[in-house]
Amino acid sequence: MSDHSKSSPLKMYFSVWAALLLGTFITYKAAYIELGRFNAAVALIIATVKALLVALFFMHIKGAHEKLLKLVVISTVFFLFILLFLSMADYGTRSWS
Repeated sequence: MSDHSKSSPLKMYFSVWAALLLGTFITYKAAYIELGRFNAAVALIIATVKALLVALFFMHIKGAHEKLLKLVVISTVFFLFILLFLSMADYGTRSWS
């Protein structure tokens, strides 16, 4: 049988849910901290961690084959860098008069 036929414990789902709520709260609080140019970067990093939690536990990638997990992590980091680069390029070229 595959790993997906096993039911995941309810405690794990509530732990991930609590971590997602904590991540949302941290994002909310980080919005009020003056980080200058890095406000968007911090928000994107927190969002990426939350998306990774959702993918690993709710989309059952954690129990998947190791090569699939590596692909997900590498692509997540790759697209995070693309988003950060494009966001910072946009932010850096704005005129703030």
